[in-house]
Amino acid sequence: MVVPVDYTDPGGRTLAVAISRVRATGSEQRRGVLLTNPGGPGESGLEFPLALRSAMTARTLARYDLIGMDPRGVGRSGGIDCGWPVGFGVEASGVDLAGYVRSVLRQGELAARCWARDGDLLPHISTRNTARDMDVVRAALGEPAISYFGTSYGTYLGAVYAQLFPERSDRMVLDSAIDPTAYGRSAVQADRGAPNEAALDDWADWVAALATEYGLGVTRRAVRDRIEDLIGRAAQAPIPFGPFRIDDHTLPVVLYLALGDTRRYPDLAVQVRQLADAANGLTVRPSPQLERQLALILMAQPHDLSALTAITCGDVSAPRDPAAYWRDIQAVRAAQPVFGPLFGNINPCAFWPTPREPATVVSNAVRALIVQADGDTRAVYPGAVGMHRALSASRLLTLRNTVVHGLFGNLPNRCVEEVVNVYLADGTLPSADGVCDPE
Repeated sequence: MVVPVDYTDPGGRTLAVAISRVRATGSEQRRGVLLTNPGGPGESGLEFPLALRSAMTARTLARYDLIGMDPRGVGRSGGIDCGWPVGFGVEASGVDLAGYVRSVLRQGELAARCWARDGDLLPHISTRNTARDMDVVRAALGEPAISYFGTSYGTYLGAVYAQLFPERSDRMVLDSAIDPTAYGRSAVQADRGAPNEAALDDWADWVAALATEYGLGVTRRAVRDRIEDLIGRAAQAPIPFGPFRIDDHTLPVVLYLALGDTRRYPDLAVQVRQLADAANGLTVRPSPQLERQLALILMAQPHDLSALTAITCGDVSAPRDPAAYWRDIQAVRAAQPVFGPLFGNINPCAFWPTPREPATVVSNAVRALIVQADGDTRAVYPGAVGMHRALSASRLLTLRNTVVHGLFGNLPNRCVEEVVNVYLADGTLPSADGVCDPE
């Protein structure tokens, strides 16, 4: 689909936005289209409908053409490529002020690289413009309204669309939601510190019960001490790990990426065991999975986090003062020794120009179903409560006692799948907020 780069100049430059379609299986039962977004921001969405289909009933599949989309600035839709020397860009502040100063300089350089390469497009990369692109897709497909399924950041995108185009918003499912009132602010980062520390505690309990297998400690405190000691040693001398060197800026990122799903607890245990061995001087080759992950974090990639940075920084201004970030990190370091320095750290948005538009205030009565795991470490549970509050006609379905990010099509659960499918197929929202239990 061809859309304007700048919606204030609709006759000016254009951008091609790539979409995909899985047609509805029943012509008579067909209701319309279900646009989708997998989150990020910055993830390609072209194949996301295939993941969702696995959890959809025959009645739901008969009702909708499933539409995937690379949002503007992502993948095949004018993908932003800042030419970073690393793939991830996100890093912890480090254990001391000298390390933090180096991080500040690196984050400023990442921002400068983006503007040097894509400065003509970056002012127009934003969630509001992506929502406008979605409405162009709706019109081009000849639909009076769209239904929508979004995960993680995709919940914010769906909420923004509903705010801008409430009369064209049909059935909305928001999976693993974020609070639209806090989106993009440094508070969003800080709010993730405590839940991730709690998840690390849960993992530490799990691995301590398997001390004979992993040898990382027999109590939570012992496992915790091992983790914190590794971070301190990595600050003194980066840990040689296959072709990589793991320092105190990178190690918390490695831990975070594996903590978001209890099904990955064994993977994290193996990774920490290998890192401990490497720190003790043993020659260790990372597992293939971890080697791929480290390459994505530490090496230049054709698909790095440039798009995530461009969208986030293009939506909401970030605090500018590096000293303020350091003060906040130090204030929580005792309670959040592993993840406070990660989620509180400065990022390229601190060096980004002011967005062209103000942040979207989401407050409407569009009907929506919000589904959320209470132990989600990526989109934390209070964020779903905030989204529920902003969408006054929504219902919140909570999956209890579960650490996972993204439910429908990711973690099989008959209770969640039934409620989502009934709403999409029949339009029936639960009469009240509800809960599901893990299987």
